[in-house]
Amino acid sequence: MSLIGNVLWIVFFGGLATCIEYLIAGVVLCLTIIGIPFGLQCFKFAGLALLPFGRDIEPSASRAPFSTVFNLLWLIFAGIWIALTHLFFAVASAITIIGIPFALQHLKLARLGLLPFSKTVR
Repeated sequence: MSLIGNVLWIVFFGGLATCIEYLIAGVVLCLTIIGIPFGLQCFKFAGLALLPFGRDIEPSASRAPFSTVFNLLWLIFAGIWIALTHLFFAVASAITIIGIPFALQHLKLARLGLLPFSKTVR
């Protein structure tokens, strides 16, 4: 079932476009030393945005020493906008019965978009 969901996600629900956007943002952020931790989070988003079905978000076993500070900076500058975008697409997808599983995937991405540090995608 996850294979069918991932194929439909890539083709019809913007999975490939979202993945490419996160990859570009990750590369741009990794060009600076300060942006490397944030760029790595964008790469985490890209992997989940491409193939979200069959994967879940869990708290990381080890917490990085600066994860709270990084989460706060991420929330202020990017997290709110990412979460709002995915919430908009979740509502738009949930209008039809067929779109409800895709809306749930957008909600998963919105949850990761708020506070991505100290989270693991499995």
